[in-house]
Amino acid sequence: MYNRTFWLDHVEDEDGEVIQQGTLMDQAHFNNMEVGISDVALAAQIEAFRNIQEGYEMVGETTTVTLTTNSNPWPFCNTEKAVALSVMRNTKNYDVEVTVKSYSGGQIGNFEILDKALNGFKILHDGTAKSVTVMLKITGGMIA
Repeated sequence: MYNRTFWLDHVEDEDGEVIQQGTLMDQAHFNNMEVGISDVALAAQIEAFRNIQEGYEMVGETTTVTLTTNSNPWPFCNTEKAVALSVMRNTKNYDVEVTVKSYSGGQIGNFEILDKALNGFKILHDGTAKSVTVMLKITGGMIA
C-alpha cells in the first residue's frame, strides 16, 4: 500500500534560524514515490488489458437456424445440425445461447451444443416439433 508523503518546505528566517524543518529529500522518500508511481502504472496496464480482454470476450455473433425432425418417430429430432461460425475462435471456450423464434408440429424439447470446434459446432434438438427455428448468440472464445 502506498504511504502518501505530505511534503514540507524548509523555512528559515532572515537570520538563518530554522522556522520549519522541511521534508528530507532522501532515498526513503524518493523510493516511496517511485513505488507509488510504479503501482499506478501497473494498475493502469492491468485495467487496459482487462478492457481489451472483455472486448474480445464480448465479440459475439448471431445466426438463425432451423432444425427439423428426421423420419423416425422416436427419439424425434435426433439429427445434429452443423453451424459454422463467421468469426474463427481462439479457443473452444465460447458460449452458445439458444432462443426459440418459432416451432410447429409438436413440442419444443431440449437443445444440446455438441462437438465445439474453433470454426463451428453442432446443435441437437430432442423435442417432438417437426420444425424449430432458433436464434443462436455466440460469445467468448477469443482469448487463448
